[in-house]
Amino acid sequence: MKNTNMRNLAIWGVVLAMILLVMSATQSGMNNPANSDEIIYSQLVEKAQANQVETASIDRQGGKITGTMTDGSEYLVTVDPYQDNLADIFEGTNTAVSAKPLEQQSVLGSILMATLPLLIIAGLFILFFRNMQGGGRGGAMSFGKSRAKLLTENTQRKTFDDVAGVESAKEDLKEVVEFLKDPSRFTRLGARIPTGALLVGPPGTGKTLLARAVAGEAGVPFFTISGSDFVEMFVGVGASRVREMFADARKQAPCIIFIDEIDAVGRHRGVGTSGGHEEREQTLNQLLVEMDGFEGDEGIIIIAATNRPDVLDKALLRPGRFDRQIEVPYPDIQGREKILEVHMKGKPIAADLDVKYIARGTPGFSGADLMNLVNEAALLSARRNKLKITMREFEDARDKVMMGAERRTLAMSDEEKAMTAYHEAGHAIVGLNMKGSLPIHKATIIPRGRALGMVQYMPERDQISQSRQEMIARMAMAMGGRAAEEIHFGYDKVTSGASSDIEQVTRIATAMVTEWGLSDEIGPIAYKDTDQQSFHPGIGRGSAISPETAKLIESEIKRFVTEAHETAIKILKKKKKDWVALAEALLEYETLSGDEIKELIENGTKPKRPDNSGGGKPAVAAVPTTRKPKPKPIGGASTARDVNPDA
Repeated sequence: MKNTNMRNLAIWGVVLAMILLVMSATQSGMNNPANSDEIIYSQLVEKAQANQVETASIDRQGGKITGTMTDGSEYLVTVDPYQDNLADIFEGTNTAVSAKPLEQQSVLGSILMATLPLLIIAGLFILFFRNMQGGGRGGAMSFGKSRAKLLTENTQRKTFDDVAGVESAKEDLKEVVEFLKDPSRFTRLGARIPTGALLVGPPGTGKTLLARAVAGEAGVPFFTISGSDFVEMFVGVGASRVREMFADARKQAPCIIFIDEIDAVGRHRGVGTSGGHEEREQTLNQLLVEMDGFEGDEGIIIIAATNRPDVLDKALLRPGRFDRQIEVPYPDIQGREKILEVHMKGKPIAADLDVKYIARGTPGFSGADLMNLVNEAALLSARRNKLKITMREFEDARDKVMMGAERRTLAMSDEEKAMTAYHEAGHAIVGLNMKGSLPIHKATIIPRGRALGMVQYMPERDQISQSRQEMIARMAMAMGGRAAEEIHFGYDKVTSGASSDIEQVTRIATAMVTEWGLSDEIGPIAYKDTDQQSFHPGIGRGSAISPETAKLIESEIKRFVTEAHETAIKILKKKKKDWVALAEALLEYETLSGDEIKELIENGTKPKRPDNSGGGKPAVAAVPTTRKPKPKPIGGASTARDVNPDA
């Protein structure tokens, strides 16, 4: 940065000198009278002898004679400044003469004035030439230089204390830190530290932060670069940047090189024939060669990050290169609690805030999601002119992140509000009466995003897997909204608002039949589509599935969905009194907490709210599984009535 500033100052200095030179060269012309007539010396002599010259000003320094004629006109005569007796032509005349003597100029000054333009031009030429050759990172011909940024120990230093929720990954990386601090501890026993460590995990889980924490713990320089920075349209540029990066790293050893999104340059070779692929493959080949050239005591460790390890070239993952893969998964409930505590540091948090409860209600959140949640809660507190962040702000921030901001200005007719209330009440009543269903957190008919209303469920713990009973309960609960519309408003009045519920039920039923072996007719056999990687009814069946088997699979999927729908109808008819009471309460209060719903169903007691707003104890709700589709439906659940499912 310092060299860049000095170079900029030099450029501006040269430009200023040129401006001054131009001003000096044109100053004499600027001082000439605007309306003066230029005449030759002999004409001036004739007019002087004829007493036609009224005034004369002799300027030897400028090499000119100026003045006025008797008729009022002005004149200009260019003369030799070293000519003698310039004033003699005015002797015996009525001309008023004034003279400015010639100042003696030093020889050095004369030489400088003569050579200054050439020096300025030569300096500019050298400066531009150096920039083109890569004197700066942004030069016109610097595309072959490494674009890795060097972060030293004093540049935003991070440690393992700044990383939470990925304890297993930190344990694996502590060995790397110990090697960077004391390599002889390992080399004297003949041990070889892995050359590269590959951090694998979903976006936002903290892979880049982990790499920086390793450098911070070891106190070594940290080079960071993205995989896309290697590849350009010119063949050979990427390989040149790889060589340059490793050359810089060897000068700073021991150090860490971190390559983010390495899949941009490390994909399988031999795919495609265009120039872009050839450039990428040359870059990958150079990277493999550089990693093979490491010596045991060189002190350079490569850490790379990707969320797509399946597309990486096998040569990149073999022993001796990226031979250690470290999983960085979504944090569990304890990890989320620690991450929240890290992001809450330095913020005014209310005393009644329960971090464990927030962590419990955010399954599937990454570290970046939790950071965004805390920030949204702080923004809401500021808008409401509060001095501290309370549980209510975290509740509203969670809903905003998940479903969008409230749309209380949305124009809904009384019929649409009633449809939404009975729809959501149907979800809640079926969920309350199914074994294996999650506890209800809250129900609301306030529109958010595309949803006109929703019922949220709070998991007791992070669910790694689900039982058959839980899946059946979840499908029946999801079909409760559609069943409610059919019973209360009639078959012809059913709306498209249950589209997301039907999609969720179909996805669960398909997985139960084709992946999890929970169909008695199909048995414990996994059926995968060769293109889609999973079975989709009526869509591109793979050659391994016969038409008869595909028909049987579709029949079983339909059976699961139909049984869930019939179960929901049976429960709503049996619990019609509770269902209607809950729907009417939603129309009156708009939002009901899980405790208020339980009190209403068991004792018939309505919420006591002076302002008829809000919804019970403020808390953080569960995360809908539809938010991040996973191979298995884990964590909390939510059902929502769509505004326009076809949008």
